[in-house]
Amino acid sequence: MITVVGESLIDLVGPAAGRTFASLPGGSPANVAVGLARLGNQVTLATHLGDDTFGRLVREHLECSGADVRILPGPKEPTSLAIATLDTEGVADYDFRIAWDLHELPVLDSSCQAVHTGSLATTLAPGADVLEAFMAAEHTRGAVTLSLDPNIRPSLLPPRAEVVARVERQVAMVDVVKVSSEDVAWLHPGEKDTEVARRWLASGPALVVVTRGAAGAWAVTAAGEARQPASPVKAVDTVGAGDAFTAGVLDWLGRAGLLGGARRGELAGLDGRALSDLLRTATVIAGITCTRQGAEPPTRTEIAA
Repeated sequence: MITVVGESLIDLVGPAAGRTFASLPGGSPANVAVGLARLGNQVTLATHLGDDTFGRLVREHLECSGADVRILPGPKEPTSLAIATLDTEGVADYDFRIAWDLHELPVLDSSCQAVHTGSLATTLAPGADVLEAFMAAEHTRGAVTLSLDPNIRPSLLPPRAEVVARVERQVAMVDVVKVSSEDVAWLHPGEKDTEVARRWLASGPALVVVTRGAAGAWAVTAAGEARQPASPVKAVDTVGAGDAFTAGVLDWLGRAGLLGGARRGELAGLDGRALSDLLRTATVIAGITCTRQGAEPPTRTEIAA
């Protein structure tokens, strides 16, 4: 079982020069939960949703995909919105209307093997402070695999130095980091993504994966590294592609028996050959997602087709 913690929202998606927007369920953690559920994993999403039309739409999307939804205690707020405008290549630019205020986080089920979080949930105050304390406690407990995708959204964040310090703290607490090269460039301008990834690996994680959009992906552990080109697909948009990739990584690790605190040594021992297979799997999943409007990751049956 995998628990995902973080925001759920509605993506209002449309062309940059247009006036018509489609209302699509989204939010990076929610997208990861949907991706995992569609791949056949037992997954719980701990999140905030408003008691409104958009909230019911998002919940239906999650539950129909197979994810269990657990509403976190907190203020009653409308369901959050992300306005995604697409350029001619299908790449999204985001504007957000979101609140993230946690009072507490749920106790993990005894069957939980991994916790994934990231994006606005780990950077947007005041909820990010509560979530970071939870991550620190789980890091100390050492019973589950902790996974993080910083998924930086600059328009909503405090000053860069504060964000960098927070991300560096969180990276040191987790076992798996998935980050985009775009996020690395914002966090550490002028540094190569491989250099940042290796530095992060030395600070604590067992596995760091860097996604590079159309240039594919790269991964590193203490035992090896690997590169993988992107899947050759005709992209409709890139909304949710990175989250689908993250779901693919966690699904691969689960099927390889590498989730759970007791398997951390084996996770760190993944060599180049294993990392190549992991990246190939996750890249296919992300590629299929790019062929669809919105964050609509594939099922296992669709991958096999």
